[in-house]
Amino acid sequence: MTINRWVPFREAVALQNRVNSLFRDLNEEQSGGEIARFAPAVDIYEDAKKVVLKLEVPGIEEKDLDIRVEHHTLTVKGERKFEAEEKQQNFHRIERRYGSFFRAFALPTSVDTDNVEASYNAGVLRLELSKKLEAQPRQIKVNVGGAKKVEEPQLAGVR
Repeated sequence: MTINRWVPFREAVALQNRVNSLFRDLNEEQSGGEIARFAPAVDIYEDAKKVVLKLEVPGIEEKDLDIRVEHHTLTVKGERKFEAEEKQQNFHRIERRYGSFFRAFALPTSVDTDNVEASYNAGVLRLELSKKLEAQPRQIKVNVGGAKKVEEPQLAGVR
């Protein structure tokens, strides 16, 4: 049987920390701290020849996107700007996120970082990263029914 030391206000302090955390998060949302945390959703998949990333970035112009590959890390930066003429309107609710974002992805060593293609269509940024040739699977042919004839070296003077 273990003996636990009783601390009379342990639960009260834990409850106070939770409530403080709740109010801190609520205060950040109201003060605009949440706007700076805009991060587009991303889908990542791969096949035998490439790795593909699709980022949802509607409302962001191509000139506001910055895509880089350095040391096997892919970074995507961008900004969704709040339109000046919309600031003068009387909004009832603003749910769309605005501000800048930054996403970084570690790339496997099998990716050819010199061969990256980017396309932008209907608010979706598509990045295709080709794999290196040595990383791509290759098919090995299997000989069935007959083994290769191996010629044995002949020794001098022996027949």
